Amino acid sequence: MQATVTDHRCDVAVLHLKGELDSETFEKLRSTLAELLERPVPRIVVDLTDLKFCDSVGLSAFITSKQVITARGGWLSFAGASPFLVRLLETVGLSRYFAIFRDVDDAIAAAQL
Repeated sequence: MQATVTDHRCDVAVLHLKGELDSETFEKLRSTLAELLERPVPRIVVDLTDLKFCDSVGLSAFITSKQVITARGGWLSFAGASPFLVRLLETVGLSRYFAIFRDVDDAIAAAQL
């Protein structure tokens, strides 16, 4: 899995994930999220457009990060999830816990409301 971060308007970090997120690639996600969590008020959109697979280890990293982010007054949302990932998030009940947007621009626009 590849993870790249770009900063967009409104102090929003976009974390773009590419490939497969599993126990072998989890550490890359964890370290990238840890860097983003050092921001005073983390605002993160996770771009899932190019993520082909995610297992429970990846989901746990998002859940743990969201707890820290929420405590600091920030937010974490998803954008561009494939039908597979949307079903996965719905099946495990995380679609109620995370906002899921069609694309990054929609997620950033929602943050400005």
